[in-house]
Amino acid sequence: MPDVRVKICGLTDRAMLDVACAAGAGYVGFVFFPKSPRNVTIAQAAELAIEVPLGVAKVALVVDADDALLDQITSAMPLDMLQLHGKETPERVTEIRARYGLPVMKAVGLATPEDVRQIDIYAQVADQILVDAKPAPASDLPGGNGMVWDWALARRKYWTRPWMLAGGLTAENVAQAIDLTGARQVDVSSGVESAPGVKDADKIRAFIQAARQ
Repeated sequence: MPDVRVKICGLTDRAMLDVACAAGAGYVGFVFFPKSPRNVTIAQAAELAIEVPLGVAKVALVVDADDALLDQITSAMPLDMLQLHGKETPERVTEIRARYGLPVMKAVGLATPEDVRQIDIYAQVADQILVDAKPAPASDLPGGNGMVWDWALARRKYWTRPWMLAGGLTAENVAQAIDLTGARQVDVSSGVESAPGVKDADKIRAFIQAARQ
């Protein structure tokens, strides 16, 4: 079996970026969402993005972003993918792919079997799907909440696009989640932090090691 690819999301400083890349992350994510404790400015992210080694994909996470914000982000920094983590419609995903010429990953939150149908819909327009926990209705954050969900909803599913498992993953449970779902890609943010928005080097290394074993 090929290695599981790991995305470390919500990076905000050079030290933790270097740790993630050295430990074997396949993707690094920068969050552009002011309500998130992991929010970065475009200038901050641009400084970090130019330090990312070749072979590690640079991902910009946005939430219901308009073209003005996306224009700023994409013109200021080198990127490999846009991650849409809001309520973007399939039509909006199509628009963004066409306008920016970048692969798009659309987050889909799962809480019930009915939610799984959304993956088939978005798989027709997105390049990848992020299969995540569905946030609570009162939550300010569409992701990064550390919520463990019923991974059986994604068990051995064969969707028509590459997909990535997220939501409540830690070094302690990621192997179990991979075994249950068959995921070949996993995403973590709060699960490698010592406090909200504060990445922990040992947790990053432990997570990547556990995922790839």
